[in-house]
Amino acid sequence: MSHIPIQGMLTREALESAVRKSEIETVLTVFPDMYGRLVGKRVNGAYFLDEVMDHGMHACDYLLACDMEMNPVPGYKFTSWESGYGDFHCIPDISTLRMAAWLPKTALVFCDLYKASDQSIVDVSPRSMLRKQIERARDAGFTVFGGSEIELYLFDESYESARNKHYHKLQPSSVFSEDYHIFQTTKEEELVGAIRRGLDGSGIPVESTKGEWGAGQQEINIRYSDALSQADRNVLYKHAAKEIAYSQGKAVTFMAKWDETQAGSSMHVHLSLRDLDGKTSSFQGDKPLGPVVGSDTFRWFLGGWIKHSRELAACYAPYISSYKRYQAGSFAPTSVAWSHDNRTAGFRIVGIGPSLRIECRIPGADANPYILYAAAIASGLDGIENKTEPPPVFDGDIYQAASLTRVPGSLREAIVEFERSDLARKAFGMDVVEHYLHFLKTEQRKFDEVITDWEKARYFERA
Repeated sequence: MSHIPIQGMLTREALESAVRKSEIETVLTVFPDMYGRLVGKRVNGAYFLDEVMDHGMHACDYLLACDMEMNPVPGYKFTSWESGYGDFHCIPDISTLRMAAWLPKTALVFCDLYKASDQSIVDVSPRSMLRKQIERARDAGFTVFGGSEIELYLFDESYESARNKHYHKLQPSSVFSEDYHIFQTTKEEELVGAIRRGLDGSGIPVESTKGEWGAGQQEINIRYSDALSQADRNVLYKHAAKEIAYSQGKAVTFMAKWDETQAGSSMHVHLSLRDLDGKTSSFQGDKPLGPVVGSDTFRWFLGGWIKHSRELAACYAPYISSYKRYQAGSFAPTSVAWSHDNRTAGFRIVGIGPSLRIECRIPGADANPYILYAAAIASGLDGIENKTEPPPVFDGDIYQAASLTRVPGSLREAIVEFERSDLARKAFGMDVVEHYLHFLKTEQRKFDEVITDWEKARYFERA
């Protein structure tokens, strides 16, 4: 792996110098929750150096057992009212220390979570879930590299105005599809350019931005990296984009489907394996697989990822609205199949030789990157372990192929698949599976309890 310094990343010594010179006053000391949101504390720079950097800090463990409204949810084995909602210990991962360049005099660091009682790792933490799969890959002789293409919608609204409108009749930043349009994206450059600069200055190298297929939709691509760094970058990208939009009186959304008339927003994930030094591709080889030439490792990883994609779909699409993205003719996949450079496929093979990689188009922009990458790696490693052959390559319009296995059509269906997954229990452990299942079932239950506007409009007068 390259050791060239990345702009915006900080060493311990650089942070100490910046705090002494009053160039940094605050350190955002954070970790991802089950939704992929950043939670944590704003720590005074001097206090971070004196107390937190080497000794960590504490936070309430309910943060991994609450709903999106921050309400404690009964039924979690991990923590509860019965256990008193104690603390866990947040230990900074100093390798993630960086500038938060979109904020004044601010740095940021990710934490790993440990139980305060015995200092064992908190297995149900999303970052821990991914770390475990990366360690399994290393034990098998591989380093996992990934890159994510995350789409978002831009609005000429503030978050407050959107809320006051009850999210009806919102004004996107464009009135037409802007796929690859330069003129329209110039109109949006004040915000998107600020996001690019904020990311670049925060140790998140940006490759490009482009207009996408929806009105007001763009895609921001950040450079590939090892899988843990990529998940960190993905979460920071989504967090920074919201804060930068807020600072300009605008709003963005990463909902997988914010409007039934518009294209969904994806998180296309590209994965490849390299050797333990991170230099030599483990996918490169001379064995043909349909129109592709690669290694046995490549074909078995692909086979495993495809085989388990339906049962682990809840890791790629965690919300009710996530499944409304899977529509024929929308560039979102509806079936589990692989093809070469075919955007109707759930799995698209791209690159040749050392750049050969697998693109999975199933995840939505709303997915938690840590859980997504953990599921993908676990599936591929199982494929390698069991020498799982992928199905035959599919040519043509996959939307028209009625015989293929379908992507789950709802969160309820995905929950059933995940609940009976032997791989999930083997790879993640029973405690993690039960925790994530309770998270998913809570999301479904919360929706089931609500009467939607659609139901009122349809049934209020005519039922």
